[in-house]
Amino acid sequence: MELIVRAVDVGSGNTKFVTGVAGADIRCASFPSVAYPSSGETPHWPASERRKTVCIPVGPLFYEVGPDVGLAADTFRAKQLHDDYIDSPEYMALLRGALSLMKVPHIDLLIVGLPVALFTLKKTALEKAMTGSHPVGNGKTVTVAKAMAVAQPQGALVHYAAEHEKMASIGNEQSLVIDPGSRTFDWLVTRGMRLVQKQSNSINRGMSDVLRLLADEVSKDIGTPYRDYDAIDLALRTGKAPVIFQKSYDMKKHLPLAESVAQQAVSTMRQWIETPESLQNIILVGGGAFLFKKAVKAAFPKHRIHEVKEPMFANVRGFQVAGQNYAATTLATSRDRGAGEVA
Repeated sequence: MELIVRAVDVGSGNTKFVTGVAGADIRCASFPSVAYPSSGETPHWPASERRKTVCIPVGPLFYEVGPDVGLAADTFRAKQLHDDYIDSPEYMALLRGALSLMKVPHIDLLIVGLPVALFTLKKTALEKAMTGSHPVGNGKTVTVAKAMAVAQPQGALVHYAAEHEKMASIGNEQSLVIDPGSRTFDWLVTRGMRLVQKQSNSINRGMSDVLRLLADEVSKDIGTPYRDYDAIDLALRTGKAPVIFQKSYDMKKHLPLAESVAQQAVSTMRQWIETPESLQNIILVGGGAFLFKKAVKAAFPKHRIHEVKEPMFANVRGFQVAGQNYAATTLATSRDRGAGEVA
């Protein structure tokens, strides 16, 4: 029997996960990283308002998560924007929500990600927390036999190498992977697939900082508090003006301020890179890639900046490829050895 491998990347902005694999095609889905607590398992909505969410038990509470979680929302959106995020019940609810939406009762190998700065500190504890039986609501459970945590941008490097058929050659190259996410701005320097720890890190300077800064500027402009971060995010990505008080609002005038956050993050990263001239691959991924691209190009003017299709899913697709490779070699070998001993 083929081993079942799945990958989840619980980010501060979105939870990304693999729903299925067909050859080289890795299908992914996502939902906002928002979990609303309630005391009961049954959400209170009329039958006519069925929504794509699941209620996940964690400790004494249930948390509603999923693609339509915005319909469950009150005006307060609790975001876990801190370094102990992975220890929070909200993180576990989001992870279990992804497991529920995968629709498989058992996973032989689950790959999860961590920001670079937390990787060494949190890897062992996260792998332990992910292994075992996870209740996912309605009396159902998903069992995880083994879990592996990897640095989030490392997944993007694997995905880039697989997409460009460089899995063999990249082992002899130096690479820089840049991953601007919602909360953190991560970067990873590698020799081959091995992490160069002293040149890799993450800082708390992601898209959430950009959205908060722009929301403050809009609030000053219109004379009343404005906190529709989703509308600002959409305006930045599409170039379409958001509608505020029934009028189109020109967000372009605030674009230099948004770009200044990207410049700050990239400037900090640049100080860690000891020999930029030796880098053979610079790969930009993550949900904030579109906004940080200009600052990255300015920091490395003599390099070509590589991008991937659907940059938001680059990490989780790379997790899946790495997990499948590990399962096909190490796990399969140990399973065959175990079967032989039993025989």
